Amino acid sequence: MDPEGLQFLLPPASLAALVNSWLQEDCPGLNFASLVTGSAPAQAVLWAKSPGVLAGRPFFDAIFTQLNCQVSWLLPEGSKLVPVVKVAEVRGPAHHLLLGERVALNTLARCSGIASAAATAVEVATSTGWAGHVAGTRKTTPGFRLVEKYGLLVGGAECHRYDLGGLVMVKDNHVVAAGSMEKAVLKARQAAGFPLKVEVECSSLKEALQAAEAGADLVMLDNFKPEELHPTAATLKAKFPNVSVEASGGVTLDNLPQFCGTNIDVISLGMLTQAAPALDFSLKLYAEGDIPVPHARRS
Repeated sequence: MDPEGLQFLLPPASLAALVNSWLQEDCPGLNFASLVTGSAPAQAVLWAKSPGVLAGRPFFDAIFTQLNCQVSWLLPEGSKLVPVVKVAEVRGPAHHLLLGERVALNTLARCSGIASAAATAVEVATSTGWAGHVAGTRKTTPGFRLVEKYGLLVGGAECHRYDLGGLVMVKDNHVVAAGSMEKAVLKARQAAGFPLKVEVECSSLKEALQAAEAGADLVMLDNFKPEELHPTAATLKAKFPNVSVEASGGVTLDNLPQFCGTNIDVISLGMLTQAAPALDFSLKLYAEGDIPVPHARRS
């Protein structure tokens, strides 16, 4: 998927609402620092100071558009960043540049960090010869899911379900509440109708076979060790070849290759959104003809 085209996935109304909430969070009242700069025309350079994948341009743009500033990008979405590199230029009233600075940098840094982690995960998985899908999870930051799911896509990973309406997921608590695996899956199938798939979280081969027998489209083998995961998936696929198998729980970038196998269709990693380190960017105002270059981030 071309990272440049992913911007069209973002609903304009949702994007505008997010930007308004971010700016209001950072400046809900009087902005005394604006008296220092005034509204004179100014320009700034966006620098990337740590390596990774550039992601989040539409959010950065939307923030500064809201503040009557113009962004000129020098690198496309999804670019591999080798610090220190000039990424963009921003022009507008000085007090508006500084009002949007931290909000825009936070968003870009977080989104790029997730894209970088996702890209690494995809590279690690594909290097084993595995042809399945690397995916994120619903373990996202409240109020920031659109950015984080977008970052996964820029990095080449799958979103998994965006929200509760994207897939009917039957987890252990649903089974307890419904009374049995069969009842839970039956109710899920009725709720899903024809547009949605049903996935069932399982912690044993017995549960996986029950879920597939009851009509699950996907079976998640949750918190299986690699040495237990692959024989379980093989047994399940032998009896139900049309059921997709997802491995999840305890997967990291270091042990990811151990979860790749011919009977595994999807590997999901919560750490892509929960533990990905943010990239380091800075936005520096400059006078015409004088563009200072910052130092690279020290690890």
